[in-house]
Amino acid sequence: MMDITAYLQRIDYHGPLAPTAETLRALHLAHLLAAPFENLDIHPGRPIILDEKRLFHKIVERRRGGFCYELNGLFAALLRELGFDVTLLSARVYDNGDFGPEFDHLVLLVQLEERWLADVGFGDSFREPLRLDEPGDQIQDGCVYGIAQDGTDWTMLERGEEGICDGYKFTLQPRRLADFADMCHYQQTSPDSHFTQRRICSRATPEGRITLSDMKLIVTARGDRRERLLDSQEEYAAILREHFGIDLSLPPGP
Repeated sequence: MMDITAYLQRIDYHGPLAPTAETLRALHLAHLLAAPFENLDIHPGRPIILDEKRLFHKIVERRRGGFCYELNGLFAALLRELGFDVTLLSARVYDNGDFGPEFDHLVLLVQLEERWLADVGFGDSFREPLRLDEPGDQIQDGCVYGIAQDGTDWTMLERGEEGICDGYKFTLQPRRLADFADMCHYQQTSPDSHFTQRRICSRATPEGRITLSDMKLIVTARGDRRERLLDSQEEYAAILREHFGIDLSLPPGP
């Protein structure tokens, strides 16, 4: 059994728990505000293993974040504990006009009176779940998202002034967390993986987003974006502690 109370404390959630669309939206936003999208275990070579107990220890007990397999994998477990009908889906991430390989990304289908696409592991993306069967644009915080179906394929795309800027292709075939193990290993070990090429730690804030991209600090608040380069690894560690609650000097645990 998952310690639901500890998980809810971790994401600072104090709202209703009934399996409704309102609860799903509130939990989704709370998760993004609390648990950062980050790959900080990859660079020192700490293996990421897709086991729910390990993910709970890392994200809840150690107050860390993770990438999609970790964040969405554990969020799915929380939702199930609360009585939601959740399915893990494999997605292929949009990149330079094409889509990546199968299991490139893990995203969640939540079945209520309507079907919802939930995703707390895609970095700077939609803050509340998207309606899967909505044919029109879904606008959040000035960003335009659209979901389209073509046979068994579905696409979620974010569009900006210059066209498509992010998204992924997926099917509704149910998956298990273990199905993502091979791609999870690739993402954390291959020199071709984005995650091995630079350190990233990024979290939504009520006003926008705060991100550490290697030694660059990026703060966006109400549309105003500011960047600066950090002077030292000591300053980097201090930013992690202050803005993300992460202390990498602590032992990783099991």
